[in-house]
Amino acid sequence: MSSLVSDPKVALQSRPPSQETKPRLESIDLLRGLALVVMALDHVRDYFSSGEFSPTDLDQTTPALFFTRWFTHFCAPVFVFLAGTSVLLSAARGKSRPELTRFLITRGVWLIVLELTVLRFGMCFSFDYHWVSLSILWAIGWSMIALAALIWLPTPVVGAIGVAIILGHNLLDPMTVDKPAWLKAFWVALHGPPETLPTRQGIKAHVMYPLLPWIGVMAAGYAFGEIVRMARPWRRRAFLGIGIGMTLGFFLIRALNVYGDPERWTIQRTPLFTLLSFLNVEKYPPSLDFLLITLGPPIAFLAYLDRDWEPGGLDTWLVTYGRVPLFFFLLHWQVVHALAVIFAAVRGQPIGWMFEVPPFDSPPSYGYGLGTVYLVWALVVVGLYPACRWFAGVKKRRHDLWWLSYF
Repeated sequence: MSSLVSDPKVALQSRPPSQETKPRLESIDLLRGLALVVMALDHVRDYFSSGEFSPTDLDQTTPALFFTRWFTHFCAPVFVFLAGTSVLLSAARGKSRPELTRFLITRGVWLIVLELTVLRFGMCFSFDYHWVSLSILWAIGWSMIALAALIWLPTPVVGAIGVAIILGHNLLDPMTVDKPAWLKAFWVALHGPPETLPTRQGIKAHVMYPLLPWIGVMAAGYAFGEIVRMARPWRRRAFLGIGIGMTLGFFLIRALNVYGDPERWTIQRTPLFTLLSFLNVEKYPPSLDFLLITLGPPIAFLAYLDRDWEPGGLDTWLVTYGRVPLFFFLLHWQVVHALAVIFAAVRGQPIGWMFEVPPFDSPPSYGYGLGTVYLVWALVVVGLYPACRWFAGVKKRRHDLWWLSYF
């Protein structure tokens, strides 16, 4: 049985005759596009918000600011999970394991390079390399390199490894490594917690996304691809069952308040803030509770998205974004940061700090309310659509350009 499901081509033949074999599912692109749009809100808030504290700091935040940040938590897990799913779907479209292995390794390296160049420039507008951030593209890149090895195992085994990492990595939270320096750096990069590590070259490397849990998410997403390839009635029931099960698992594990997140929830000054404490789970690195609540609802939502959509409307926009995720991701950083500079310059505020490496030292008078944040977010999302539509068209037409698959 394992040999059947370990080979996507064989597994495709083993499913019920009513199955569909579309080369690409719009529901996956739609969900990915929705995650990208919500992600843009978080980065607009980073550059435009007037708050000088964490939006999830219950001693200072407001419910509106908290939920503005909290809803954007869905983006990274969905993005990484669906990246794994796309790998298996590529195998189903005829890529061999050696071809996939080469692609995953080279694309993983490419994403790490983009993290240290294009993404870093978009974040800082600075070529001062005394500080670098190792964030989402770094995590996806290394997860793809790890998946390049995992895909040689039967698909259920890959899925089991991913689920085991998601369920069990918080057992490693108490473990710390201080010496030697190289082992500490390895442990911080693998599991965290996030830390800024100095190097002999005088560069400070801030590990924002420790790798182990993200490798687990991508591996689980890879195995999830087998469900995506089922006939629509079967997969919709599976989407709903898995999504609801994960969401209920979050509420159960979080309510027990024993395991699943390094921070326990506590009774707060009002019932609403107690709810915020309950929902305030750790992203860096993503805890079990964090992954359950950020993957469960989107997977369940796929059951709704997986239907025939009429051309035009919001869904067309989201599908377009979802088909060029890396293009959108890299471009929106440049646009959001540039708009922040322009807004500040027009208001006569200092802009020099926007061309420096973190930690940013913004002037006390800088910043805008949430109304402006949401308005700029809408402008960014709408403004990026023509470029994304153009690039999606290029990718669809120019199959002869191999490098387009790396975007």
